[in-house]
Amino acid sequence: QLQLVESGGGLVQAGDSLKLSCAASGRTFSTYNMGWFRQAPGKEREFVAAIRWSGGNTYYADSVKGRFTISRDNAKNTVYLQMNSLKPEDTAVYYCAAGRRDPWRSSYSNAYDYWGQGTQVTVSS
Repeated sequence: QLQLVESGGGLVQAGDSLKLSCAASGRTFSTYNMGWFRQAPGKEREFVAAIRWSGGNTYYADSVKGRFTISRDNAKNTVYLQMNSLKPEDTAVYYCAAGRRDPWRSSYSNAYDYWGQGTQVTVSS
């Protein structure tokens, strides 16, 4: 069992940066692949970024590539999403997720078993 709690969301202006954190409970965090997804009002949840349990591989949606960076600190049971050059279209609720399925389809929601409650990110123009 893993519990995930996101933090770091807020209201920023276009071009600003934010860093989201996702803190996990449990001693097995380091064995989980982690992902960030987002859902804007009226839209389906979409993949943002993912990182393998070892931290050795990262994956990004084309819409955030070059602007967002996912990282993890297994000693702190935390995964991060650094978001730079934010745009109004990045406005959404951001969710972190954890999964251990093999093979791991990182951009698919059904690859993850545990989800956080989400944190709101609002980018004004």
